[in-house]
Amino acid sequence: MVTVQLQIGVRMWFFLISNIAGSILGSAADSWFADTKAGKWFYKKVDDVSTWASKKLGLKVLQDEENWKTKYPNVSKKIDELEARIKQLEGDKK
Repeated sequence: MVTVQLQIGVRMWFFLISNIAGSILGSAADSWFADTKAGKWFYKKVDDVSTWASKKLGLKVLQDEENWKTKYPNVSKKIDELEARIKQLEGDKK
């Protein structure tokens, strides 16, 4: 009985550690892949397919921006402030 519990515990820890390691490696590979020509092409194709699917199926993904802004005015205000700051900083570089 003790050996069965020990085996279950070992399997659980192996499963947990392997999933964490896989997540870290996957994130690193994705970050690297996104900067390559193939990655840029792939992400553009994924974006094109998702845009086509949302239009075909009538999904409203981030299309109701004004409704969102009225529902979350504090977040909207913060985003507007950050966008203005970015524009100011980009203007200072020139």
